[in-house]
Amino acid sequence: MKNKLLAQCVMTLTFLLVSFIVVAQTKVLKGKVVDETQGPLAGATIKVKGGTAATTTDTEGSFTFTIPSEAKTLEVSFIGYTLKEVPIVGNDITVALEPSAGQGLDEVVVIGYGTARKKDLTGSMVTIGAKNFNKGIMTSPDQLIQGKTPGVMVINNTGQPGGSTTVRIRGNSSIRASNNPLFVLDGVPMSGNSPLPEGRGGFSSDRGNPLTYLNPGDIASMDILKDASATAIYGSRGANGVVIISTKRGKVGQPEVSVGASAGVSTMREYPDVLDAARFREALKYYTPSEVANADFGGNEDAFKAITRKAITQNYYADVAGGTEYGKYRLSGGYLNQNGIIRGSQLKKYTANFNGNFRFLENKRLGLDFAVFLTQMDNKYAPINAMVGSEGNVISQALQWNPTRPLRDDQGNLTFVSSTTRNPLTSIDAFKDLATTNTMVINLAPYYKITDDLEYRFIYSAMRQTGNREGMYRAGLIDPSAVNNEQAFISNNGETNLQMTHMLSYNKQINSDWSVNAVAGYEYLDYNYNNNISFGGGFRYMGLDYFDYLQYTPVSTREISSYRSPTNQLQSLFLRGGFNYLDRYLLTATVRRDGSTKFGSNNKYAMFPSLAVAWNVNQEEFLKSTGIFDQLKVRVGWGKTGNQEFPSGASLNRLVFGNQSVSQANYGNPDLKWETSTTINAGIDFGIWGNRLYGSIDYFNKKTTDALFEQTLAQPAPAGRIWVNLDGEIVNKGVEIALTGTIIKNDNWTWDLTGNATFLKNSVSGLVGYYETGALRGQGFSGVLGQRMTNGQPLNVWYLADYQGIDPQTGMSMYRGQDGSISTANDPAINKFYMHSPNPTTLLGISTNVNYKQFSLAANMNGAFGHYLFNNTAATTLGLSNLSSRNIGSAFFNTAVKESTSNSAAPSTRFLEKGDYLKMANLTLSYRVGNVGRTLKNLNVSLTGQNLFIITKYTGFDPEVNTDGATNGIPSLGIEYLPYPPARNILLGVNFSL
Repeated sequence: MKNKLLAQCVMTLTFLLVSFIVVAQTKVLKGKVVDETQGPLAGATIKVKGGTAATTTDTEGSFTFTIPSEAKTLEVSFIGYTLKEVPIVGNDITVALEPSAGQGLDEVVVIGYGTARKKDLTGSMVTIGAKNFNKGIMTSPDQLIQGKTPGVMVINNTGQPGGSTTVRIRGNSSIRASNNPLFVLDGVPMSGNSPLPEGRGGFSSDRGNPLTYLNPGDIASMDILKDASATAIYGSRGANGVVIISTKRGKVGQPEVSVGASAGVSTMREYPDVLDAARFREALKYYTPSEVANADFGGNEDAFKAITRKAITQNYYADVAGGTEYGKYRLSGGYLNQNGIIRGSQLKKYTANFNGNFRFLENKRLGLDFAVFLTQMDNKYAPINAMVGSEGNVISQALQWNPTRPLRDDQGNLTFVSSTTRNPLTSIDAFKDLATTNTMVINLAPYYKITDDLEYRFIYSAMRQTGNREGMYRAGLIDPSAVNNEQAFISNNGETNLQMTHMLSYNKQINSDWSVNAVAGYEYLDYNYNNNISFGGGFRYMGLDYFDYLQYTPVSTREISSYRSPTNQLQSLFLRGGFNYLDRYLLTATVRRDGSTKFGSNNKYAMFPSLAVAWNVNQEEFLKSTGIFDQLKVRVGWGKTGNQEFPSGASLNRLVFGNQSVSQANYGNPDLKWETSTTINAGIDFGIWGNRLYGSIDYFNKKTTDALFEQTLAQPAPAGRIWVNLDGEIVNKGVEIALTGTIIKNDNWTWDLTGNATFLKNSVSGLVGYYETGALRGQGFSGVLGQRMTNGQPLNVWYLADYQGIDPQTGMSMYRGQDGSISTANDPAINKFYMHSPNPTTLLGISTNVNYKQFSLAANMNGAFGHYLFNNTAATTLGLSNLSSRNIGSAFFNTAVKESTSNSAAPSTRFLEKGDYLKMANLTLSYRVGNVGRTLKNLNVSLTGQNLFIITKYTGFDPEVNTDGATNGIPSLGIEYLPYPPARNILLGVNFSL
């Protein structure tokens, strides 16, 4: 009994002693991390210097951290802010971080298949964090970075909610293959295909943005890789640049809920300049009575205002995040309801995202990253189709509507004129165009840290997209005599993409001087796509389902077609090695070998290498002593990338089935090989005056050879077309400049100003012959191609008749002849010249942020200069001979020489206008309220104006335009033809956490 009591006493004393020792070895530290305005930084990382223990701040910027008692210094970091070392004094500290302003050299950024410190980068790349994203109604990630970085051009092709965009990094480098950059979501490359099925006839021709399924509220940062030394590790998909999207993740701490909501109104920024009723009547006086007999109907209508509206947008977003050191998670959901300014158009989007990171085993060496994205979108489209005649487009119907003709009769019924002169309000009622798309993305990435320096990671990703579109055209509403000629279609798309990647990563600090890093991997990707469309006409509307109409449509008017793309598979080996000596001398080398089923049997594989070096000059003793530069790095890189973004099966003899027939789509080419771009890049990064002023300058030269092209075969032949590699080369070269300065910085005020500019030139050489594109449309324009790809000229150079004004004697158009003469006798269809380029030679972006105590003001402007646009829309309001039935533009009164009413418009430089512009893209005023009561935290209220005004001489709807005029698959650029106009948006937003 005594022995048992003695044993218990010994165990108790031992336990107390061990507990005392453990407590003595650790201590609890509390604190808060704030930004430069004393606002809390949620998710900031606090780490003991030289150790592995770390924690993160909660939504109020607070943290509680158990640290070793001997710890002397903390390292505090946050994305977009400079890492700060803080001595541990006492048990309660407050740490204020400063914006990195590009000088946070220890900040970790995302690169291809890994991460790197900013100071170790050798290639040309830019990181944009959520704090610096554009504000407003943003339906896709690419809109967040418009105007934010040099070398990147983002064009909103249409004002349709969820509409498509054009994104270019350092210009266009391909004639026929894709010029779109590769988008990578949390390490997984996206296909770039939109799930939205195409329409038929007068239905909307816009296929939407393939990135719309992502909720911008889920995105933490975007990294843009621009030169080949940065993109070569993506091989055949990196020729057009790479944009890496990193989503927000969970953090250690109690569950925290964040909520955001905004509501706003969208209106026309500027209405088209056509005649109102009073000026229309005045214009009639210039005509003979017989020319304009019965042209005045006594009304006073503005048809364009009738088809537009003040559209309401609502956007709601919420997420919950939390976790422990063994597991972090984040769950978010969003709802967007955006009504378009054209009546009948709308986008509804529902999004959900769940991701996590979990670590297992005692040493936490085994882990799993995962993410799930779910999106459903419901679209309603207005009848705006650039592919049909102007009478089938509601925009042209409104522009041409006689302003003296009432839109409704005395009983309130919509008036009928004819099948060609359509009431635009009737068209909106007659076209029903609905689409539903669903997207699911699953990413799984288990990993195991073999040693402290070596990690194996397996990535599996699956993406499934489906789209269903149903359209009906009530022809009887437009023309009562066509009541038995209604039309309907059903179209479906499906796409499945799979990715598997095996990857080894190695990071080793060899000694105080040398460090190395390496990535090696194998990747397999599988893409499958299919679609079908059923169309029928010649029936009477009876309120049935779309499918029922197609069942009893007359066989003669029924079309049923389907297409299944051959499976496209890509398998690759890649390797990257990086070396750092003394944090001064850096070298990065990459190589990737791709094999693709898209190419012929003789050229399935290709190698894409790159090499880059950098010198941190400011680390040299001779420069340190001067105290001039806080940062000075010189970079030089070279690399090759490829382009395989063209239709699957191009190297095969492929068949197409439809309408009880089968035909050979293309003739196989076993010698088809990879389109290749070789890039040289040289750059300087600098910072002075305590990094109050910092920036970068880059020169690049990208040369593309073996351009992929679909060529017409001379008949007779088994098929009409064959894919080949063209001789010649396309060169894009230019200079990029980015500059940021902190103008004011004190306890109450901060003012930062950022500007970026790109000076770009491209040219074509070595082609055999020329290739035409740029389809122009409208009365007298249909069938005319206005652009060419030819030697010695930029891509898509305009090839048009040279308009020389109106002959004062006859009132007829004059054109320049091949002999230099100027005469009305020169035929514009024969006398054509190379005239200007649609490619901007200068891109500009300006951003500023002003903070005063709890107020902040952010403004962003972007612009493009040095290019010409074809205002094809203007041609629809220039038919002076049609004044008896159509409206015309106000330009009728603005010319010194009066134009003859018998003069006809012809495709020429008359409609070629300078596209220079500077746009106030968004302006946001916000007020940080802070905490309200015990529940509401970090309350922030904001007012945002988007697309507020534009400085330009362009007379169309908007110089930021790109109506699709592609011909034979060759893309066009710089054409405006009856587009869905852009809107001005005003939004009130609120954000808070719980």
